[in-house]
Amino acid sequence: MKYMDEYRDPKLAQKLSRELHKITTKPHVIMEVCGGQTHVIVKFGIDKLLPKDVELVHGPGCPVCVTPLELIDKAIEIASLKEVIFCSFGDMLRVPGSKKDLFSVKAEGGDIRIVYSPMNALKIAQANPERQVVFFAVGFETTAPANAMTVYQAKEQGIENFSALVSHVLVPPAIEAILSSPNNRIESFLAAGHVCTVMGYTEYEPIAKKYNVPIVVTGFEPLDILQGVYMCVKQLEEGRAEVENQYVRSVVREGNKHAQEIVSQVFLVISRKWRGIGEISQSGLGMKKEYEKLDAEKKFDLRNYEVAESEECISGLILQGIKKPSECPAFGTKCTPEHPLGATMVSTEGACSAYYRYRGSELRSPRCALMPVAG
Repeated sequence: MKYMDEYRDPKLAQKLSRELHKITTKPHVIMEVCGGQTHVIVKFGIDKLLPKDVELVHGPGCPVCVTPLELIDKAIEIASLKEVIFCSFGDMLRVPGSKKDLFSVKAEGGDIRIVYSPMNALKIAQANPERQVVFFAVGFETTAPANAMTVYQAKEQGIENFSALVSHVLVPPAIEAILSSPNNRIESFLAAGHVCTVMGYTEYEPIAKKYNVPIVVTGFEPLDILQGVYMCVKQLEEGRAEVENQYVRSVVREGNKHAQEIVSQVFLVISRKWRGIGEISQSGLGMKKEYEKLDAEKKFDLRNYEVAESEECISGLILQGIKKPSECPAFGTKCTPEHPLGATMVSTEGACSAYYRYRGSELRSPRCALMPVAG
């Protein structure tokens, strides 16, 4: 971003904080959906700038965190095969499966390679025609277009030694699942700006209307988030429930039509299990039949796994906004980034990772990078 400092201006942050204090007359609970936003909130102490009656809770917006144990185990099974080169983004390697992680497989001699784009994996397949190359396609709607284009290119070019292990999930159904829960206390949402850059925000409009909740599409810098919170609180105080766009420099209502077209050409919407949450109807993407030869689950005829979550890890409750990392008895002791119990401590976007990195043992008196002001 060319003018990033403008979105981190402490004086503007204090001004927004004062305005928030002025308009807040009652308690409000707001969930930021994206894990990237969670890290900004914790790093810069955004939550400490808010009125005491405005609470931010952390949602399931971390694709690494919600990738189910069963799929991690399938990735480990494939990556352990001698004929396979397994390609993945780096943050998936430390996510614990039921018994070990991909990093352990790599240490044991598995050919696991970190890539920064799915097209890198396709090039590896072209360069190694005698090996099977599998790409771990994880993400929300944000990464789906690039992954879909890679699968499309593989089919068009007849690259038969490439396949993708797909674990794409969709944000709107997760928001509905949270709102439908009997434990729900969320009154408003900060929607993930990068997801809406691809998909737009028309999908959120019926949700806002059905559940009477304001939804504000929000960016990822401190002032983006503060302004997004202000817009949520203003709606709540005025009794409105609409979809508004704070992230106007990147998001339009209809989204990126070309990106949506390639996604719909390769993938279809399916029900998918979310780690720590359970199955959510119509909340994921799977490979269409005409691309099933490029579907790693089918190519390797993987069996279905039934794996129990760790009883010590409360990441499921954290992902649903019911609890915060500081409420976990294992946080910072039995569960650390070096020895994680759950994915929320592993991922660069996980809430537990954010708390550990930026607040650690100082959870009860964290420093605020943007200097909170009194109301």
